Amino acid sequence: MKNIYFVGAGGIGMSALERYFNENGYKVGGYDKTPSPLTQQLIKEGIQIHFEDNIDAVDPIFKNPKETLVCYTPAIPKDHGELCYFQQNGFEVVKRSKLLGIITESKRGLCISGTHGKTTTSSMVAHILKQSHVDCNAFLGGILKPYDSNLMLSKKSDLTVIEADEFDRSFHTLSPYMAVITSCDPDHLDIYGTEEAYRESFAHFVSLVRPGGFLLKHKGIKVDCSQLNPTARYAEYSSTEEADYYATNIRIGNGTILFDYVARQEGIVIRNLEPGVPVPINVDNATAALTICLLNGCTEQELRDGLKSFGGAKRRFDFYLKRSDLVLMDDYAHHPDEIKASLTSVKQLFEGRKVTVVFQPHLYSRTHDLVDGFAEALSLPQRTILLPIYPAREQPIPGVTSEWLLDKIKAIDKAAGKQAERYVVPTEKVVKHLQQLRAEDDLDVVVMMGAGVDIERLLPAVYEAFK
Repeated sequence: MKNIYFVGAGGIGMSALERYFNENGYKVGGYDKTPSPLTQQLIKEGIQIHFEDNIDAVDPIFKNPKETLVCYTPAIPKDHGELCYFQQNGFEVVKRSKLLGIITESKRGLCISGTHGKTTTSSMVAHILKQSHVDCNAFLGGILKPYDSNLMLSKKSDLTVIEADEFDRSFHTLSPYMAVITSCDPDHLDIYGTEEAYRESFAHFVSLVRPGGFLLKHKGIKVDCSQLNPTARYAEYSSTEEADYYATNIRIGNGTILFDYVARQEGIVIRNLEPGVPVPINVDNATAALTICLLNGCTEQELRDGLKSFGGAKRRFDFYLKRSDLVLMDDYAHHPDEIKASLTSVKQLFEGRKVTVVFQPHLYSRTHDLVDGFAEALSLPQRTILLPIYPAREQPIPGVTSEWLLDKIKAIDKAAGKQAERYVVPTEKVVKHLQQLRAEDDLDVVVMMGAGVDIERLLPAVYEAFK
């Protein structure tokens, strides 16, 4: 194959593959539903992307089935015009996960999985290794600062950091040399159906760890590890209690975090580590990342320097403004447990200040399945502003709306006797509404939160209004 065509080219996971093939001399093109900052960057890099489901808009170079491989994301509807054309006209058509599995099967894959925490943890692993004498390749689920990319390539290392996505069981195509499970809170129930099926997918992921490999699991999460290859090593990590690898003596204050890292089995203690992104939830992520990097040969000084210089991934606790009079940050959190962890960290970092979260629910099905968890998490800040649900690949579900979620949040406030501000604002009016609050001197710490394209697009306008 000389050419690779991507249906759903604007997805974060797809974009890393596009960059990989583009770097390796293939002709790369694709379709996505709407333009975004990511698609515009990909176009600048020489990747052809258009935004109309129209086979006539596809460059003729991609229409020869003998020379073009077609890759698609499961988020694309099955009746998508271009996808159906390729499937019906003799093209080899593969899912993104299969293509990633093929590329990385000859590498030593460091596969980071979990309902949440996997993007930050995999980004930390990639950065620390890249800054060390070890080096690595990486296919990430977020744009890593300051690299401004989700792809890393190495000429000297076969270690490959992979964000192992559980959506549509994508991570079952991988064969990890080392695997991490950060969390296993049920999600994607529109795909899995039940919590049991979701957890079983992680148990199968465990069984894929190579002979002689290594599995690192967060202590306390419910994943059956009985199918781990008997020659593979198993360990647990934690930031709240002693484990095989753990963080202790955690100190938070004045916008910084310090902690000690203990590798019990190796007899190593590294004191006064400082994460470059000083967020309490990152102590957990750092503990896992440090362990993987330590076991792959990084020195103690490289671990210390790499962690401190880690700039974070875009849209993961991403600060746009951090002033005494106004804080503006962006977070990709879209699962109740992610939201709860993120907002708890915000309250710790900015104790005594008023927190406003602007949240856009992502998917009708996720909102329906996890509504009580969303309501509990979104009752934490003093002000919650909801946007209409971002549908992505879904059709509306009757009765499942942001107003329904709002009523659930208010019910929790009422039961707790809590006075708080909760309401829904149309997407197109959010910027003006925040400006009005600012004019009334009633805006302090603002968290823009959600996985949809709408909330991401609002960020630049909100930033311009307040910078």
